[in-house]
Amino acid sequence: MKKRFIAGAVCPRCGEMDKIVNYHDSDKNYRECVACGFKDEIRLQSSPQDLETRVNKTEEQKAAEVQVVKLMD
Repeated sequence: MKKRFIAGAVCPRCGEMDKIVNYHDSDKNYRECVACGFKDEIRLQSSPQDLETRVNKTEEQKAAEVQVVKLMD
């Protein structure tokens, strides 16, 4: 099992900075403080979805939004 330090993380129990390690065990992620022994499961959330803009639309989506404008004289 490979443990990695999390830079800048502060322990919620003892308040020490840069003492938290992250590791993966049996399909779960954990964080642990090497100073006081605090251990907690990290529940990762899914990544947020991008907001729909004209930049990240496909060509088909852009073509579906085309509107015809009539010029009146």
